[in-house]
Order: sequence, then C-alpha cells, then structure tokens
Amino acid sequence: MSSIVLGVSGGVAAYKAAVVLRAFTEAGHDVRVVPTPGALHFVGAATFEALSGNPVTTDVWSDVPEVAHVRIGQHADLVVVAPATADLLARAAAGRADDLLTATLLTASCPVVFVPAMHTEMWLHPATQDNVATLRRRGAVVLPPAVGRLTGPDSGPGRLPEPADIAALATVVLEHGAAALAQDLAGTRVVVSAGGTREPLDPVRYLGNRSSGKQGWALARVAAARGADVVLVAANVELPAPFGVRVVPVGTAEELRTAMRTEAKEADVVVMSAAVADFRPASVATAKLKKDSASEPGSVALVRNPDVLAELVAERPAGQLVVGFAAETGDDDADVLTHARAKLARKGCDLLVVNDVSAGQVFGRPDNSVVVLAADGSATEVPRGSKDAVAVGIWDAVAPRLVDRGRT
Repeated sequence: MSSIVLGVSGGVAAYKAAVVLRAFTEAGHDVRVVPTPGALHFVGAATFEALSGNPVTTDVWSDVPEVAHVRIGQHADLVVVAPATADLLARAAAGRADDLLTATLLTASCPVVFVPAMHTEMWLHPATQDNVATLRRRGAVVLPPAVGRLTGPDSGPGRLPEPADIAALATVVLEHGAAALAQDLAGTRVVVSAGGTREPLDPVRYLGNRSSGKQGWALARVAAARGADVVLVAANVELPAPFGVRVVPVGTAEELRTAMRTEAKEADVVVMSAAVADFRPASVATAKLKKDSASEPGSVALVRNPDVLAELVAERPAGQLVVGFAAETGDDDADVLTHARAKLARKGCDLLVVNDVSAGQVFGRPDNSVVVLAADGSATEVPRGSKDAVAVGIWDAVAPRLVDRGRT
C-alpha cells in the first residue's frame, strides 16, 4: 500500500477529485486529501473524509503537534494535484507556502503530478506557460489539459482529464517515477491504431477477433501525456476517448486502411497496434443468412485484405518511424520470437512489439508484457505490468530513435 496525497485546488472541476480519490482507495492506497480553502466551496470536507478515511484540513494551524505541513509531504509516495488551477500552479512555481497544500508541495521529495484545469485563456497565458515550464524543469509532471466543454458555453483546452485517465497515469508515475511521463514527445505527431476490425458476412454477423483495444488506448494516452499530438484510429472499441486525443472511429479493415493512410501522411510516428483481419468474406449478404433456407451457405469464401502495415512502410515519408505489432504463439516450427523476427524482416517496419498471446495472456486483460524488436537486431523486454506501464516501455524505446532521426 502506498501513501498518496491528493491535492485539490479551487476550481469547478474539483468534483472529479472525488472520483480520482475513489480510484486510489479501491486500488488499496492510503490517501490523504489536502484541499485549498477554495476547493471546499465546491466539494465539502465531509465528502473527502468519508471517501478517504482520513481527516481533511486546509491550513497549517490544525494538528499542530503533528507538524502536518511538514509530515504529510515527507511521508508521501506520490502527490497528485487535481485540479491544479492557474493560481495553484503560480503559487507552486513561486515556492509559496501560504496553505497546507503548498506547504506540502515544498516538503514532498516524492514524484509530484499536477493536472491543470482552467479556462483556455488562462492556460494559454504566458504566465501560466512559464509556471508550467518551471515546474517541469524542477522535475514535476504537469499533464496537458484535455480539450472540451468548460464552464458556461466555453470549450477549448483547459478541461480536466477524466478521472480514469488521471488515476492510470498517476499510477504509472507512482510505479516508475516522473521520468515515465517526460515531455520527450512534445511537438511530435503520433498516429495509433487500436482495436479489432470486423468484416461483415450479413447485416448481423461478422468475422472479428478478440482485441479489446486497451493497449492501443494506453499507447495513445501515454503519448498525449508525454506531449505528443495524437490521433487514434479506433476499430470497434467501446472505451471513453483518452484525453487530448482525436479519435477516428472505423469498422472494417478497409476503413482502417483508408484512415491510417490519410492520417499517417503528416505523422512522425505510426503505431499499428490494431488487430486487422487478414481475410474478409468475398461477398456480403444484404439480408440475414438463415438456417434451413435457400440462403444458408454451405461454405464462406474468403478474400485476403490488404496488408496495411506493409503499405504504411512502403508509403512513409522520410524520417517517419513505423511501429508494428505482432500477436504470436509458438508452434512446432518455431518459438514466438523467431516468428516475430521473421515478421519484422518481412514487414520492413522499424520496431515490432511482440505479444505472446498463448493461453489468453493478453486479450481483454488489464496487464501485459511485450518484447520490442528493432530492425537493427536489438530486443527490449518490457516486463509485465498495466497496459499503461507497458505503453511507457514502448515509448521509451521509440523516443530515442525519433531524436536520432531529427523528428523531435
């Protein structure tokens, strides 16, 4: 069990902090909520106390014998401030200690994650951007805000990411440190495919696969948190869109092919994590095929779908890095990595992320482990962990190659 401090500053998005708190406690962490006085105008202390099981106070004059303004930060394994308003970011960057939260930030030696939420003009103001740069330079993680509906009729960058995204990324930092969300993809355009295609047989049935899209979702979420401009081509995935990511929904392999070829033209990195059907029915019935009827097929003729990954490799602009995925099992002819190395050579991509899918180890599970094979012959093992943690390992393998190519 880890000790997490959840700081909450005074913005309307403070109501989402209760959901973040619930996610942390359900994962088994001990959470101490430290709100600013302004935060309690939006969510009462009783809510935070009931959900955390710990006392809540905003000033340094409560629990004086405990020296709370020092001890809370000293004992924390992680500090997450969500929402972090423009005022809170400014006070943290200036090193102020005028309430319990800012005092805690000054005494914390653990990783600190700020999750900004404010109106677009406040986020884009040079003063806020300077404060963000200062905090990042000191080693803090400052997530980019989501884009969407703000208070009133306004929309734009400045929305607090959804609690599930905050909890997932904070957990990655807790387990792997602030470097896991370094801004090494800032200014990079990334296109990720995710999910599994479905090839219709009739208006009811289709040929599909078991891919949930969770690993692709994690890749998109972590890339956005690391500063990338991300497009996610999603094939039949029923998950909320990751924050800061533009989603292009598709259904079939042909639709995915069209979307990927369009979006990849201006990309620095293309990641083909979607499970694309190799075959589709040669013909699609306009009405449902019924048993014991004239329309009942004796067999289903299949035709081969285009090789989307190979096409992307063939069409890529100079300097673009292409990452493929391989869901493999061993057989009598060879083991998983032997099959994967042959696929890497055949496809011509720069990196191939290898999933051993034997015995249901990957599809639909919350965790994963992979091996990243490179065209230069190197192999990087990413140990079993959450799919967000695995995404961190994959981007850690990608980022240095972008620098080598002058793409960042």
